[in-house]
Amino acid sequence: MAITGSGSLATILFLFMFQAALLKGAAQDPEGFQNLVTDNVSVVEGEMAIISCRVKNNDESVIQLLNPNRQTIYFRNMRPLKDARFQLVNFSDNELRVSLSNVSLSDEGRYVCQLYTDPPQEAYADITVLIPPGNPIIEARDEVLSEGNETEMTCTAMSSKPAATIRWMKGDKELPGKPKVELTYDKMYTVTSRLTFTVSKEDDGVPVACIVDHPAVKDFQAQIYLEVQYKPEVKIMVEFPQGLTREGENLELTCQAKGKPQPQRVNWVKVDDDVPSHAVITGGDLYIENLNKSYNGTYRCVASNTVGESFDDYILYVYDTAPSTEPAAHDSRAGEGAPRTVDHAVIGGVVAVVVFAMLCLLIVLGRYFARHKGTYFTHEAKGADDAADADTAIINAEGGHTNSDEKKEYYI
Repeated sequence: MAITGSGSLATILFLFMFQAALLKGAAQDPEGFQNLVTDNVSVVEGEMAIISCRVKNNDESVIQLLNPNRQTIYFRNMRPLKDARFQLVNFSDNELRVSLSNVSLSDEGRYVCQLYTDPPQEAYADITVLIPPGNPIIEARDEVLSEGNETEMTCTAMSSKPAATIRWMKGDKELPGKPKVELTYDKMYTVTSRLTFTVSKEDDGVPVACIVDHPAVKDFQAQIYLEVQYKPEVKIMVEFPQGLTREGENLELTCQAKGKPQPQRVNWVKVDDDVPSHAVITGGDLYIENLNKSYNGTYRCVASNTVGESFDDYILYVYDTAPSTEPAAHDSRAGEGAPRTVDHAVIGGVVAVVVFAMLCLLIVLGRYFARHKGTYFTHEAKGADDAADADTAIINAEGGHTNSDEKKEYYI
């Protein structure tokens, strides 16, 4: 960069003396700088930067702008520097505003605003050039995962300035990664983040996103979708009957099995026994006709794939057909249909109360009859006690005396 050929020796000498006066004045009265203000600038590489030198209550003092090498870019509204990327945006007594287009990393540094006053003043504008990273790259250790296994992923953001930061999201949940920052030979930063986590079957199809945060870019991310295999989920559905299972009725069960990969086989077994010989098994369906109590037990549906094996149980209890013995209707699943256990403690208590009441009644009756003997008293034979012989006694007993109208009987 050089001064244009139109500048004369006098101009060069004037600028040199002007800068010397500024440095001398700055050393004498540093507090005077407050009247001249500017702002730091951050700009993305390739874009435009605006440098503004502003003066409060300027008394028509000269304003000029210098580059980090202290070469004059603009003196008032004149551009001595031969660089067409610098253009005058505004010039007045209170402001010198200059644009710098197509900014590159070499343009980074401290620019100087100078005000030729007594004493001279300076203000500094630092230009920071931002270089966005390249597209983030995700690498996964495993393409296909099995539930319960641990996996590892890495995300790399290359050649940025300043260094980028990386965040991880699995679905709507943020996960912590382990970042590593490297400074490359060209003074750029490469950031790598490593993520480790354990997957479950709920993670199948969930996106994992690597989000790069950098002042030069927004919403910069890459993502991949998890593929997780898991063992079957098994559930037995009762097709018939809807209520109790009674003797003579039919039973139809359907086994629903879902997994990834899809279960290769579904099998019906009876726990601790054999499935009835006349039971019909078609794929995941089990059908038994003409139920009786010998079929009671636990029927298990087992499904398996390359990841593992799962099962679901159905407990069958066949009830009598008599309405009087029919309990409240409910399913026989998982033991819910087994007969209710009689509470022997309650029955024993009732029997004890009844026996005790009977004993009390017997004791009361015994005491009553003990006090009133069960003898039969009559006054009909009262005259026979004084008879001379047996015939006379019989006659008297049969009512031979005159006072027979007074005969009475007493029952106790």
